[in-house]
Amino acid sequence: MTRLAHLWDQSRCIACGACIAACNAANYGSTGRVNKTWGWLASNIKRVELVRGPRPMLFLVQCQHCDNAPCVAVCPTGASYRDVDGLVKIKPELCIGCKYCMVACPYEARWLDEESGLPRKCMGEECLSRVKAGLEPVCVAVCPAGARAFGDLDDPNSAISRRLAQSRYIRLLEGKGTEPKYFVVVGP
Repeated sequence: MTRLAHLWDQSRCIACGACIAACNAANYGSTGRVNKTWGWLASNIKRVELVRGPRPMLFLVQCQHCDNAPCVAVCPTGASYRDVDGLVKIKPELCIGCKYCMVACPYEARWLDEESGLPRKCMGEECLSRVKAGLEPVCVAVCPAGARAFGDLDDPNSAISRRLAQSRYIRLLEGKGTEPKYFVVVGP
């Protein structure tokens, strides 16, 4: 079985934004289009800065490709589904734009594309094509700090499995029972 997942190493990230810009360029043609849902550019990665607390913190949030995805459970047409590779995907031809998936996601990882009237999320079409061809998603490929990884959790030799075995990590909102497959490395 294959269970593809993302890793973001908070301890290595230099907050350069290359992953966000690459997502915009690859999946949305480097347009100046605005993701009004997030007040951000058209990208599937949301930058969240926490300024309260002992020190400022940065989180990069995107679809968690949950094993128990609420967006899939609430979709009335089957447009949101979990594929055999473990990724949560959208079939645009089945989507009716009801936005139930956007409301159900506790990570607020989906945004509304005002041009199409449909929700968008990680991974975009270009990244899905790259993964199908055996390549990394663009956010992983462009990261100058090596703060990102992607791969099969069920393969002990995959880059993501090796990094998780050597790191301390968290999963966001684990108490929600969604079984997210987006791992945030917080240290060695």
